[in-house]
Amino acid sequence: MLHRPLIDAERWNAHADADPSGSPPRVRSIAEELDRKSLGRGHIVGQSAAWREVLASATQVAATQATVLLQGDSGTGKEVVARFIHRSSPRKDGPFVAINCAALPETLLESELFGYERGAFTGATQTKPGQIEQAAGGVLFLDEVGEMSPSAQAKLLRVLQEREFQRLGATRTIRANVRIVAATNRDLRKAVEAGTFREDLYYRLHVFEIRIPPLRDRKDDLPLFTDSFLKDIGRSLVSAPAGLTDEARAALLAHDWPGNVRELRNVLERAAILCEGGLITTEHLSLYSRRAATPSSTTDLGTLERQMIEQVLGETHWNKVMAAKRLGLTRTQLYGRLRKYDLDRPTAR
Repeated sequence: MLHRPLIDAERWNAHADADPSGSPPRVRSIAEELDRKSLGRGHIVGQSAAWREVLASATQVAATQATVLLQGDSGTGKEVVARFIHRSSPRKDGPFVAINCAALPETLLESELFGYERGAFTGATQTKPGQIEQAAGGVLFLDEVGEMSPSAQAKLLRVLQEREFQRLGATRTIRANVRIVAATNRDLRKAVEAGTFREDLYYRLHVFEIRIPPLRDRKDDLPLFTDSFLKDIGRSLVSAPAGLTDEARAALLAHDWPGNVRELRNVLERAAILCEGGLITTEHLSLYSRRAATPSSTTDLGTLERQMIEQVLGETHWNKVMAAKRLGLTRTQLYGRLRKYDLDRPTAR
């Protein structure tokens, strides 16, 4: 059965301008406040039920000192949620320090995280405080925490258990006045079972879990994201895009967004450059489906063509204008193929 987009293209503008009164008042007021202030890497955007649930959970835990674990695919906005928690918490006047655990090799990650004393290793010509010290009184955001080495995991466990740590090469301990918000796109429970992640650390991080939904599960927020991104992108371009055609809006809604919000931003930025201040059309959008073409055992060209047309029509939710452009056909040619292969849109059940 083929599923229609959650929002029809013709309802896009009405949805984008709708009054967000369906949001819980407390969550909405925080979101509006944060939207007026820089969040460094994005703003709180979204009014879908799935996103309101995330914000409600984040608001609940923000008022506490509990450790938070954010689970979600890459590009879903885990750091935006972490910043939301920080700005909504009693530690909001303290620093927000972020470190990507997957971006640094083991030895460098530990020195960045815990700091080091002069002479701790070759090249350590002076003492350097680590990120934990720099985040004192605030929040330390550990992105991709599942990529930590066993050694770093053991040291982080001590921070969470004892609230203390040592710089590399030091003998004295330092109190850790920091709140940990961790994030991962991995299933840490499976990593524990595989022996690549410490079970005791997992339970220390898993005090309060928030799952960030992928963009394909919050299509209601696509108009808001698109408007926000285009407005932001337009500030950096000489000729800002005038908007999107109905076909382009339908294409955005039909796409499954394997790269999530990050992919949407990149697609729109490229399209905004290509359209040179005009309307963004489907020709300006670079959209690739996560679903690979299904291998076929036949070599009959007619059968292969029929299968390709069926696949593209399914991916575009039977938007014939969009399907024709993806197939490199005119609309007349596509209608001719539909008659030739006796293809009709499946009836929804």
